[in-house]
Amino acid sequence: MSMKEIIKIILDTDPGIDDAVAIGAALFDEHIDLQLITTVAGNVSVDKTTRNVLKLLDFWDKDVPVARGVSKPLVRKLENASHIHGHSGLDGYEFGNIHRMPLSKHAVEAMRDVLIESDQPITLVAIGPLTNIALLLTLYPECKKNIERIVLMGGSTSRGNYTPNAEFNIYVDPEAAKIVFESGLKIVMCGLDVTSKAMLIQENIEEIKEMNRTGNMLYSLFQHYRAGTLKTGLIMHDPCAIAYLVKPDIFTTQDCFVDIELCGAYTLGTTVVDIRGQLNKPNNATVCVDIDVAKFRTWLINTLRKAP
Repeated sequence: MSMKEIIKIILDTDPGIDDAVAIGAALFDEHIDLQLITTVAGNVSVDKTTRNVLKLLDFWDKDVPVARGVSKPLVRKLENASHIHGHSGLDGYEFGNIHRMPLSKHAVEAMRDVLIESDQPITLVAIGPLTNIALLLTLYPECKKNIERIVLMGGSTSRGNYTPNAEFNIYVDPEAAKIVFESGLKIVMCGLDVTSKAMLIQENIEEIKEMNRTGNMLYSLFQHYRAGTLKTGLIMHDPCAIAYLVKPDIFTTQDCFVDIELCGAYTLGTTVVDIRGQLNKPNNATVCVDIDVAKFRTWLINTLRKAP
C-alpha cells in the first residue's frame, strides 16, 4: 500500500471487547478514514453496543457519526455473547457519563446516505452479525455501485466457536449472512482460521498496559474478556478485519465459493467454504486461511501506541 492511499470505511460493529480494540485501530491507523460507525445487536443488545461505541468515542474524543442499527436478527431470536464480554459488553472500565449522541436516523439509512454522497467507493467493514448490511443491500441496492468491497470478521473454513460448526457472527443471523454472500459484491472473509491465531500474549498485554491511557483502559477490559486468558493469550478476532485493510500482505488468502447453511439441525450458520472447488460454483469470496501473527501483533501494538 502506498503511503498516500487512504481507505474510506463504514464500520458496522457490536462492541464487545475485541470490537473496542478494532475501533481503536480503525481510528488511529493513518491509512483509514472512518466515515461512520453503525451498531448492531450481537455480543450484547443494540442499546448496549450503541452506548459502548459512544463511550469509546468520548474516551478518545473522536467525532465520528454513530447510527443505531437493528435490535434483532432478520428472522431469529437474538443470542448474545455477554458470557464472553461481560454484562455491558465492555465490563471492567468506568467510562463515566456519555456526552455524544447517535444520529437520529437508523444505521441502514445512515449507511445509504454516506455511500450515495461519497465521491468514491467505500469499504464496508462488518465485525458483528450482518443484519444491517443485509438490510442495506436489500432496501437500497442502488448503493452497491458505491461499495468498494465488504471485509468481514466471521465464518470459518473448519470448525465453529459458538456451535461445533458455526462461528458466532454468522450463527446469530445466518439469513443475513446468506444475503451478503449472494450479493455479488467483493467479499473478504476473515474467519476463525486466522482470527483464532491472532493472539496477544502476556508480554504484548503488559506492553499495551503501560504505553498510554488507551492501553490502561484496554488492559482493564481484558480482565473481563473470556476469549482466552491474560496468561495464555487473548484472541483478537475483530482487529483482523482492520489489519486486512492496511496490511493485506500478512494474510494468506484463497478465492473460493462460500455459502451459509440455513437448514441443518446441527449445522445452522455454518460457512460452507469450498476450498477444493468440489461444488463447481463460481468463487464469491476471498477467504483468509492464514496470518503472520508476529506482523499482526507489531501492527496492532504500534497502531494503539498512536492513541492518547
